[in-house]
Amino acid sequence: MKALVLYSSRDGQTHAIASYIGNIIKEEGECDVMDLQDADAIDLSRYGKVMIGASIRYGHFSPLLDKFVKRHVERLNAMPSAFFSVNLTARKPEKRSPQTNAYTRKFLLATPWKPTQCGVFAGALRYPRYGWLDKVMIQLIMRITKGETDTSKEVEYTDWEQVKQFAVDFDKLAVKI
Repeated sequence: MKALVLYSSRDGQTHAIASYIGNIIKEEGECDVMDLQDADAIDLSRYGKVMIGASIRYGHFSPLLDKFVKRHVERLNAMPSAFFSVNLTARKPEKRSPQTNAYTRKFLLATPWKPTQCGVFAGALRYPRYGWLDKVMIQLIMRITKGETDTSKEVEYTDWEQVKQFAVDFDKLAVKI
């Protein structure tokens, strides 16, 4: 059966990661990649497994993630599923696991969904693309956490090999029949 990769992205990096994962899965089978904001009426019974990726902004996932999970929790828990988060905290290797990434750990403890597989990926810092307020706020956060503060820079922290391995592992999950 077909796989589904859903994503919630603020600045495009989670979308890029979801598309990359979808392309890896398509090498072996079928996969749809869709923005979570367009997935409200989706029929999950058309899919053998589902992955959801979501980004963090100012410490929070999009409310769309919680709404979707609550609406589809029974189906999600009855099938192979995966969750990945994308955040700048994960630029530090020791913050790239569900156990060590505070945002992901908090989400997994609070959600009724119990994904089969979980991952955490570093995002991208795109200062020139941000509005004034986001630029200032993110720069402040980066200063506090000893990250990049030069607002003329764009820095991609995503470890694409980590993403590839996550996709390969997801693709190997057996579909329950």
